[in-house]
Amino acid sequence: MMTTTLLDGGEGHRYEEHAGDWGGLPPGASLREIADVVVDRHGRVHVLTRGEHGILVFEQDGEFLYAWGEDIFQRPHGATLGGDDTLWCVDDDGHGIYQCSLDGKVLRTIGTSGQAAAAMSGKPFNKPTKLAVHPDTGDLFITDGYGNARVHRYSAHGEHILSWGESGCEAGQFNLPHSVAIDKAGRVLVADRENHRIQIFDTNGDYLTEWGQMHRPCAFHIDGDLAYVGQLPSHLPVNATYPNIGACVTIHDMDGRQLARLGDAFPGEEPGQFTAPHGIAVTESGDVFVGEVSFSAWGKRLPVPRTARCLRKLTRL
Repeated sequence: MMTTTLLDGGEGHRYEEHAGDWGGLPPGASLREIADVVVDRHGRVHVLTRGEHGILVFEQDGEFLYAWGEDIFQRPHGATLGGDDTLWCVDDDGHGIYQCSLDGKVLRTIGTSGQAAAAMSGKPFNKPTKLAVHPDTGDLFITDGYGNARVHRYSAHGEHILSWGESGCEAGQFNLPHSVAIDKAGRVLVADRENHRIQIFDTNGDYLTEWGQMHRPCAFHIDGDLAYVGQLPSHLPVNATYPNIGACVTIHDMDGRQLARLGDAFPGEEPGQFTAPHGIAVTESGDVFVGEVSFSAWGKRLPVPRTARCLRKLTRL
């Protein structure tokens, strides 16, 4: 019998998680690492993986549809739906940005695939992490990420407009800008992961404000008036056993107030626990898909390294 677990974030934010992995897989495919999840306007779920296929596509009930991307990415990191029914994919080890059709044709590349800018030079790209599309202008905002401390703005046609940010902890500085999203007001929100905050800018890179009181914000998704933040646990031995240190998904209003926290006090693989939330998508009905990089952040650290669960669907009640 199918069992379920209640994730109770309070009124309006209660979810049911079904036991077992969501989604059937084609022969030869695995869900070793999920870097990101996207739900398109038809309700199909696009899962960005670090397994044998770059992208696995499912119906919302988990029925497998098709896969693609085997020869495109070196290490996929982020995916974003474009307003023109395309998928923008960010490859951090490949230092490239790819605009793809939903069936896997590469339509445009930004950056030179496999060629990195000098580390911390501020020039695009050195291990970029995520892209956001401005809903009004189509401009692209890219966090650049592991080898830089920058946000780059490009036109909808792929022309570089400006960049901002540098390494540091002050306003406008970054310590691993890991994800980016645009809200309805046109503000650019950046998950500044190792500074434990979300920084907010206008489209010219001018600092506006920030949200704090979170631990290593990693996954970041805005849906209407709500922001969903996947927080990583500590990877330091000194506080690895502390409760309530990341390993959760929090839901915020657009002033940054936390409305709900989903997840146990400790990381883990059981229903209701998280190990490494790295990608979040929300359906029209409010269901939440969470992808986790559970091998690199959890499974390989176990006494006997193994693949850990990395994709789940939370059904809104």
